[in-house]
Amino acid sequence: MDKKVGITTTVPVEVVYAAGYTPVDLNNIFITDENPHDLIEEAELAGYPRNICAWIKGIYTTVVKNKEITRVIAVTQGDCSNTHALMETLHLEGIDIIPFAYPFDRDRDLLKLQIEKLMKVFKVRASQVKKAKKALDAVRALVWRIDELTWQEDKVRGFDNHLWQVCCSDFNGNPEKFGAEAEQYLVGLKNAPSIEAPVRLGYIGVPPIMTDLYDYLESKGARVVYNEIQRQFTMPFETKDLVEQYALYTYPYDIFWRLEDISREIKSRNIHGIIHYAQSFCYRQIQDLIIRRKLSIPVLTIEGDRPLHLDARTKMRIDAFVEMLK
Repeated sequence: MDKKVGITTTVPVEVVYAAGYTPVDLNNIFITDENPHDLIEEAELAGYPRNICAWIKGIYTTVVKNKEITRVIAVTQGDCSNTHALMETLHLEGIDIIPFAYPFDRDRDLLKLQIEKLMKVFKVRASQVKKAKKALDAVRALVWRIDELTWQEDKVRGFDNHLWQVCCSDFNGNPEKFGAEAEQYLVGLKNAPSIEAPVRLGYIGVPPIMTDLYDYLESKGARVVYNEIQRQFTMPFETKDLVEQYALYTYPYDIFWRLEDISREIKSRNIHGIIHYAQSFCYRQIQDLIIRRKLSIPVLTIEGDRPLHLDARTKMRIDAFVEMLK
């Protein structure tokens, strides 16, 4: 049986690693492909509509083309509303689907049941999962330190902060190697000069599909010192209880739970403005009206569809936003 297991978003990877399997974040495989546009177009040729999220289409083709991935853990609640149809189309292609659901109200009993069902699928005991969690937490702690150096000492660029944290969804399939690379990166930061950028920004929403957002912001004198969802992928809270860990994880739950975390970080990181990224054709776009009412600092909402550079209109809006904050 193949040892690679696809995941549609962050799930309790402790269970997967404890079973001796390798989780593969399908989003990361899609977006780092040599030509992600082709993956999207292939999904549309297969019958996916134009007005469906590009991430879903990219994941579909990524799985179909990757013969090493025959099983996928699909998050049926707490992520994309199109995942159900994605599961069905992948099942049609012979992929074994393992559903996982985050309870909307963060009910610990329901969450515990979901984790136990996942453990049953992978035939692992609680002691094995606990051991895997301990090992992964040691790696996560290194990435927490990278995040601290981003906003406390201005040593880390916004894109690097994004990349280290987003990779904690699956640790690039090799936690030991990933941890060693993080340690090496931290050593290199010891003598690194502070990054000069007068405007401190927070980035909220799913990771961007645009390829040059962070570079463009820095070229205008602004730097992202807080990546909301990416930081959540690192499980930035110390707890020995796996259920509690995934109950504290904000992304799968309601916007108000996320806003509590966002508001705390705005204050502690001295953030001047927020970039809210909304993926085209995503239901989360509706949440923008709540975000604007609840946050006390300026918010710029930008939208992305496919993996392209920033368009001229978005650049102009970013320019105006940064100048206003200055």
